[in-house]
Amino acid sequence: MMRRVYSFVALSLLVLPLAAQKRKVTQAEVDRITREAILIDTHNDIPSRTVDGYDIATPNTEGQTDLPRMKGSLGAEFFAVYVSADYVNGNHSANRALQMIDTVRTDVVARHPNDFVFATTASDIVRAHKEHKIAALMGIEGGHAIEDSLRLLRDYYALGVRYMTLTHFNTNNWADSQGDIDNPKITHHNGLTPFGKDVVREMNRLGMMVDISHTADKTFWDALATSTAPLIASHSGCRAVVNYTRNMTDEMIKALADKDGVVQINFGCEFLSQRYYDESKQFQASMRDQYTAARKIEDPAAKTAALDKLHAAFKEKVAPATLADVVAQIDHAVKVGGVDHVGIGTDFDGVSCVPSDLDSYNKFPALTRALLEKGYSAQDIKKIYGGNLLRVMRAVEQRARELKGTPAIESDVAKK
Repeated sequence: MMRRVYSFVALSLLVLPLAAQKRKVTQAEVDRITREAILIDTHNDIPSRTVDGYDIATPNTEGQTDLPRMKGSLGAEFFAVYVSADYVNGNHSANRALQMIDTVRTDVVARHPNDFVFATTASDIVRAHKEHKIAALMGIEGGHAIEDSLRLLRDYYALGVRYMTLTHFNTNNWADSQGDIDNPKITHHNGLTPFGKDVVREMNRLGMMVDISHTADKTFWDALATSTAPLIASHSGCRAVVNYTRNMTDEMIKALADKDGVVQINFGCEFLSQRYYDESKQFQASMRDQYTAARKIEDPAAKTAALDKLHAAFKEKVAPATLADVVAQIDHAVKVGGVDHVGIGTDFDGVSCVPSDLDSYNKFPALTRALLEKGYSAQDIKKIYGGNLLRVMRAVEQRARELKGTPAIESDVAKK
């Protein structure tokens, strides 16, 4: 009888699904990866607050980014030089871009020189990590910031910008955006115009990474065909997991990987969880009239109070995405594009919801543990956290060296 019991137990262990058997992970493993990996976040919107006076060294009670939570885990930050489409009116986009560049260089780096070091190359990032500092880099979000001028694009590169998102939610004069592709009032270009392709070529010549997050699908394919250097999606996700058009299809992820690019996983709840995406859309639709009324309130304090009340109701009604959702996004991207073509682009302080168990950089050890339990090796995690992005940066830098001596493309948007 006892032998039968042992046999049953042994058989049960054999048929237990492998997925249910998490690898035992030690704290020492997690700590070692946290210490050794260069965690590079390719998209953070905190400059939209520092430009208005917020000191990044003080607690950020409204968002995810502050120096105390960055230290110890984060190796490099691409601060978003975000230029709202509103600045297109009156031709103020360049002015805003320059203000955003200045807030990174002045209010973040110069104000906190013991913690940040200004960086423009892959080697700078590695050097900063060895010095136990956070490398501060910049990426422009919204191609309208160049005001249809390659001269401005070159100026931004000279000031330290190392990637540009070709569009934001708005289609510009030379590239279609995902955000308004179905709007019949918008003039679309079916992807990139001839001038838009010149923008991509000039970015290659300069050594500025081409970022296809926010672009319409056709713009992605045009940029991929035009660029002679790898591309990035600085803050996107997998459309097969969440059917949100800001996420990339499997075909797009595979094509990006085939060109040695990298998709950086966005931590916004709507990117991560189909359940959250669907529920939030339903709730927003049901509350549309109340939101419209709140935005029309003239008294600033009363308006803020009304909107805060609605936001609180939203958070109570719709549960956020989770750490497990982040792992699922990473895992799908790896299965489609390979572990060499996935990275991290949190979109911290640029989205309204992130997982509560992964709501800042000091929570990354939890993601490290979850990936180890999933079966990822320490080397895999180091690639995802920053190694893959460093490879792309080096390839873009190398392509610029190869193109050195070639003439700058004329800045003439009329050629479109």
